Amino acid sequence: GQLDTTCHAFVGETVVLPCTTTPPGELTLSKSMLYWQIGTSLVHFFQNGQDSLEGQDEKFQGRTSLFLDQMKHGNLSLKISNVQLWDDAEYSCIYRQNHQTKKSTIKLSVSAPPRIEDPPSPSEQNQIPSGSPMDVPRLAVLPLSFLLLVPLGLWHL
Repeated sequence: GQLDTTCHAFVGETVVLPCTTTPPGELTLSKSMLYWQIGTSLVHFFQNGQDSLEGQDEKFQGRTSLFLDQMKHGNLSLKISNVQLWDDAEYSCIYRQNHQTKKSTIKLSVSAPPRIEDPPSPSEQNQIPSGSPMDVPRLAVLPLSFLLLVPLGLWHL
């Protein structure tokens, strides 16, 4: 199927993946099933009027919920809290009632959280570590000459 919509979220945010039935009307939730999945991986499952999460992918445990009070009016949207980078995928919303199946596909695009702290200024990056400037080159030269002497066979006790 083709993409119906794309959603964007940052890591750690809560996102709602939209899915509604048309035409709007009273749904008989006790006689319907709702699957949210990525490929064959079960993200959220609702049947017989209630959540049924035994087969839910463990990566989503405790992070998904439906709008139970709005479902009978056709709102089948899925809320995912604490979004992670691995949540970036194409989700299928599959609704079944009385041998009728409706499916929509929602792409979730997840980004790393925006950086708040400023990058270090150039002057901070060029500072010499504490200690006198003479300590730094000597420490760097010793191991290098030591490593060169051994393979050249100049190391005699």
